[in-house]
Amino acid sequence: MNLVVSNLSKHYADVPVFSHVSLTVAPGEFVAIVGESGVGKSTLLNCLAGLDTWDSGSVQLGGVDLGALDDTGLAQLRREAIGFVFQAFHVLPHLDVAQNVALPLMLLGQRDDARVQAMLEATGLAGLGQRLPQQLSGGQLQRVAIARALVHRPRLLLADEPTGNLDPDTAARVLDLLVTQTRQCQSALVLVTHAKAAAQRADRVLQLTRAGLVAMPA
Repeated sequence: MNLVVSNLSKHYADVPVFSHVSLTVAPGEFVAIVGESGVGKSTLLNCLAGLDTWDSGSVQLGGVDLGALDDTGLAQLRREAIGFVFQAFHVLPHLDVAQNVALPLMLLGQRDDARVQAMLEATGLAGLGQRLPQQLSGGQLQRVAIARALVHRPRLLLADEPTGNLDPDTAARVLDLLVTQTRQCQSALVLVTHAKAAAQRADRVLQLTRAGLVAMPA
């Protein structure tokens, strides 16, 4: 499922966030986006997921124009096709770890305990499925968010600093998981990061500036 972003621009009042952002990500491709703090990387990811609006340009996923969908259509598209690792985790405090990870499947009317357990094991959370989020460390919460984003095998993966709270070994393990799922499921992966180790795993590295995306040298 191709992600095609054409000439996307975003402002807050009279303050430009980014302008003229164009990007195409093919199925199975991993693109890393870097840039200075405050340049709008997280906002761009929110636009790609249809969680935020933009002023001009377009975002298309699998030929579907996100700007033409209403709230119900966007919600359905996100449930079926998008996995999002938020920088702030957004883990639900009243659900245990396994329930948080299973949430995308539940929203699709599916139940697959084996897949949930496999994701817990893959992210180093085996044995923690019945714990509540408030009983976890920041790094563990981040891994819950990653497992939740991957469990329904989305066609578009959006990850905002997914290794930011992880030690180097765990970060490498998580990156392995993201890359493996991207290749096996032919997902499109867009990852925002400040970590050189994460960017080095990408097929392409792009820098977000106020004037758009600029390719970084290999």
